[in-house]
Amino acid sequence: MKENIDAAASPPMVDPDDPPAAQARDGYVAFRWFGATPRLTLSLPEQIAARIGDRIIDGTYAPGERLVEQDLAAAFAVSRGPIREGLRLLEKEGLVRIHARRGAEVTRLSAQEVAETFEVRAGLFAIVSRRLAERRDPVLLRNYRAAVEELARHVDDVDGTAYAETVFRASLMSARACGNARLADLAISLSLQTLRYTRLSLASVERRRRSLALWQAALAALEAGDADAAEAASRGRIEDSMRGAIAALAADATA
Repeated sequence: MKENIDAAASPPMVDPDDPPAAQARDGYVAFRWFGATPRLTLSLPEQIAARIGDRIIDGTYAPGERLVEQDLAAAFAVSRGPIREGLRLLEKEGLVRIHARRGAEVTRLSAQEVAETFEVRAGLFAIVSRRLAERRDPVLLRNYRAAVEELARHVDDVDGTAYAETVFRASLMSARACGNARLADLAISLSLQTLRYTRLSLASVERRRRSLALWQAALAALEAGDADAAEAASRGRIEDSMRGAIAALAADATA
């Protein structure tokens, strides 16, 4: 089946200052690339990377699965050049690994690697949360509140996909508002790398309810300008997500 890719395609505009509910559903990887000044278009390799990346995140392409350039070129009806560039973009985002002789494959993280990645992400978002509490930007607070309200609407869903999507987009919104571009870039990249595992950890209603309570605690801390409480809530949420992801990986391994 061939993919319809248009090099001049213009995805819907995304304003990072909008709450997650108002942001266009462009796909995770494309959304990650929209910065403070959203672009009207993505290049052909970026479009291809976004399509492949979203399929990695939703499990269509499994961890460890080979991504054969020739097969992808046929599927997207393009030459192998844009495919190769798209895969390199995904390698930078940590979703793909490219080996000298074997080519590209979907990144497969061990439980230890998952734990280490979540640990770094927790540390980065702890800093983000402190900065947000200190800045107390009214636009961010308004949109953060809207994000928490959206999370509450999805917390008891049978499927946790909408909840996980909102968490991801709210995390990006927070990182972009921290006032440190380098910090934001690193935090966003790790959010994308761990999204597959965050979705696993948020599969249960019980786990989502704990997550929501921590998002609500973070919101209260940000509104009060309490940097310590904001940092603690953010770190606690991501560490709980890490434990849930590792437990889900262990369950899959023994199934």
